[in-house]
Order: sequence, then structure tokens, then C-alpha cells
Amino acid sequence: MRGLVVLVTLACFATAQHQALIDYLERRLLTIEDRISLWHEQTARYASELRELKKQMVSHLENLDKEKESLRMNLDTVGTRVDRVERELDYLETQNGAQPCVDVDDKLIEQQVTLVKEKQQSKYLKLTDCSDMISSIKAMKILKRVGGPKGMWTKDTSRPSGKVYIFNGTSEDTIKEFASVQEFSRSLGLSQSTALKLPSTWSGTGHVVYNGYVYYIDQPEEVMVVKYDTRNNSVTDRAVFPVQDHVPVYSLNPETVMDLAVDEEGLWAIYATKQNERHISLAKMDANSLDIEQMWDTNCPRENAEAAFVICGTLYVVYNTKQPGRSRVQCVFDVNEMVTSEDAPLVYFPKRYGSHSSLKYNPKEQLLYAWDDGYQILYKLLMKKKLEI
Repeated sequence: MRGLVVLVTLACFATAQHQALIDYLERRLLTIEDRISLWHEQTARYASELRELKKQMVSHLENLDKEKESLRMNLDTVGTRVDRVERELDYLETQNGAQPCVDVDDKLIEQQVTLVKEKQQSKYLKLTDCSDMISSIKAMKILKRVGGPKGMWTKDTSRPSGKVYIFNGTSEDTIKEFASVQEFSRSLGLSQSTALKLPSTWSGTGHVVYNGYVYYIDQPEEVMVVKYDTRNNSVTDRAVFPVQDHVPVYSLNPETVMDLAVDEEGLWAIYATKQNERHISLAKMDANSLDIEQMWDTNCPRENAEAAFVICGTLYVVYNTKQPGRSRVQCVFDVNEMVTSEDAPLVYFPKRYGSHSSLKYNPKEQLLYAWDDGYQILYKLLMKKKLEI
């Protein structure tokens, strides 16, 4: 009987423990269910917020696409307007032409020596039957970038070798020489060139190489043209230019007091003086003796001029702005009076880096060798006959 009581007691105790465990587990399950419910609510809220954020992002992206398309259309419109304005400016400048000629002051005529007066008044005798003039710039090739922002480079086309000569800077006594344009283009810089030491310092960027001679400007006190033989490395001749009171020929390149040029007719000098300082003057020189054959006062202003060159006896003056922009040929002077600035086409150069410090014409190749902010550039010219105007 006693054993039975013990068994009943143990059974009751086990049942109580089992019920307590079941109650504990139920409470834990309820807690877990509450947490799961809370997680579901939070997840649903986060999902709703993410969907709302997605809608907002899609809306913003659509607006950005619309604004991008609108901006692109506006840019296209601006580009079209710029092109139209440029064409209208070209048309207006072509219609208006260059500034009219200024009569030479009587005092200037009195100051000129008799020889100079005769040469100014006489009719120019052409050496060739060349009658080409520029129609447009056909192409541009950026060949190299060596040296400083200002300088001059050219090629002597009168000799089969076709050597390239580099005048780096605006005042130096050494010229860099390359065997050809290809060698210059493939070189790593001026260190691979041959150095030609001159007997005196050249000044400005107005030098040329012609028939195996370097013609450079030396300016100790007076403006002097020096003829240097590249074959035997010696000075063949030198001559003081017979004009007093020189001023820089181009207002945008004040280092250049005189600019020498070569065309089909030979050697030319482009210069300016205080007596006629608003405009550029031109002289035909004898390449052998450095004598002045004839002189002209042109109608081309010095103001905003950056460079010039001569083709078939016609002077082309290139203009720019003080803040470098797009260069253009805006004034033309023909010594044979076949072309005027009003008749000549307004030629714009392709957009580049800054402004030209020199432009040298090659008659055989019909190329312009240009120096633009340290870049050596070739411009291919498209020609037409003067009589077709």
C-alpha cells in the first residue's frame, strides 16, 4: 500500500513538471510568433518603402533623360546658331572688305630718297607668269610640337635635299637643321638635329631659307638683312634696310620688326615704319645683292595682324585677336593690281591652339609652314587663278 502511494505521488510530480515544461514552451512559441509577426510587419513596411523609392528613382531618371535630351537639342541649336553667325560674319566681312587706303603724307614723300620714290612710283615688272591666288585652306596637318611658343620653321624647296630649318624662339644664334620633313617628324626633339651656329643673333620670326641661303634679321641698332650660306657656313652678304624708324610689322607679334617672305617671284620684305605706322609696307628685294627693287605702302592695317606671306606677288595679311581666336586672311595687296581685298575670298584658318608666330609659304608644294604655340603645322592651300575673280 505504501509503495502504491509513492508511485502515485511520483506520477503526480512528473505530471506537474511536464505541464510546467509545456507552459514554458507555449510561452516561448508565443514570443517567437510575436517576433515573427513584427518581422513580417517591418519587412512589409520596408518593401513598401523600397517600392516607393524605386518609383521615385524611376521618375527622377525619366526626368534626367528628358533634361538630357532637351540639353542636347539646345546644344544642337546653339551649334547651328554659331555656324549661322559665323557664315553671316564671313558674308559681312566679305561685303565690307578691308579698310580703305590711306594717302601717304607729304612729309613722308619728302623724306624718301629719290631712288625710293622712283621705285615706289614705277610699275612692277613680273619675273614669272604666276597668277595664282588662294581660294581656301584645303587641309591642315599637325606635324610636331617642339620648342617654345614662338618660333619659325621652313624648308628650302629650291634644293633637292629639302632640308628643314628650325628657328626656336625670337632671339638666338643657332639654327636647328633636319635632313627632311620625315626625319623631323620622326625625331624625338631638337636634340637630334644638326646645329648651325650663326655669326650673329637673329631677331624675331621673319627669316627664310632660299636657294641654299639663310636670310635672317639682325637688329643690333639698325635693321639688317644677313645672307648666310649653309653650304660653306659663312656670311655672303649683309645690308642695312634703307628705311628709318622701324616699328613691329605685326601688333600681335611685337618681336618681329621685319618679316621676309619667298614666293614664285623671289624674295620680299614685309615691314612698317613710324611715318606710316598704321599700315604695313612691302618691298621686293634682289636675293643675290639684297638691293631693294621696289617698295609699296599697302592698305593693310598693323592692328591685330599676327603674320603675313606672299604668293605670286600678292601679300596676304593674317589677323587675329589679342585673346587668340580663329585666324583669317582679312587684307590682300596685289603689286600687279589684279586682286583687291574686296574681290579676294575671306579665308579662315582651321581652329588651333593659340595664334601664329610665323607663316612661311612654300611655292613648289603650295604649303604654309606655320608655328602655332609650339606646334609645327602644315596648311595645304587650294588655289585659283586671279583672272577668274
